[in-house]
Amino acid sequence: MIKIFSFALSVPALVAMCLINNANAAIGLDRTRVVFDGNKEAVSMSITNNNTQLPYLAQGWIEDEQGNKITSPLIVLPPVQRLEPGKNSQVKVQSLPAVQSLPQDRESVYYFNLREIPPRSEKTNSLQIALQTRIKLFYRPAALVQSRQERSAPWQEELTLTLVGDQYQVNNPTPYYVTLIDARRSKEAETVTGFEPLMLSPKESLKLGGSVAALGTKPRLTYVNDYGGRPPLVFSCEGNTCKVDVAASSVNE
Repeated sequence: MIKIFSFALSVPALVAMCLINNANAAIGLDRTRVVFDGNKEAVSMSITNNNTQLPYLAQGWIEDEQGNKITSPLIVLPPVQRLEPGKNSQVKVQSLPAVQSLPQDRESVYYFNLREIPPRSEKTNSLQIALQTRIKLFYRPAALVQSRQERSAPWQEELTLTLVGDQYQVNNPTPYYVTLIDARRSKEAETVTGFEPLMLSPKESLKLGGSVAALGTKPRLTYVNDYGGRPPLVFSCEGNTCKVDVAASSVNE
């Protein structure tokens, strides 16, 4: 989840800005990512006004992978709504007929944005800050929506590593996006130097930050699942190729 600060200052207030914490956001969202199943027409999310004294407006919209605002093939309803102090509501991402033009053999990625708009202050020399939440939104075609039985074997376990020079290349043979947020040589070790979180597109291969020497022959990667959980993937390497050791991954959770 990304919090973006936008603000208007009537007087210098750098010290006050430093004291603002993202956890103080008035409008809270009930998840850190959205998965839009293609066999449904919409997905709803719960939002909460955590401020028990003031009403806030909640403004929602969707951006494409390049950060451009879009109104098709997915749209946010309502685009703006008022939340009374301490109250809950829902915001919905609705599909339009143009959704059928998206690839049906792989996921597509968008970004859902939710901005809180505070009430105008009647005080002079006041600081107002609008916090914005931006999370990934994955459109998953109906043909790729998994059954409960299929979900027991996560597609992330199909990832492989290939030795390329002094680094590992991570390969995603699946039609799904995979987000990796950590890489280390063991559960007890620290994140390897040089690793940066990355998101692999369907069928994509990318170099993994950190050296082969640092990661060893049983690299441990951590991914983010549909629910925001962070399960590990423990690999076992033979020659130039590494595959997920399902049993070891389960033990290391």
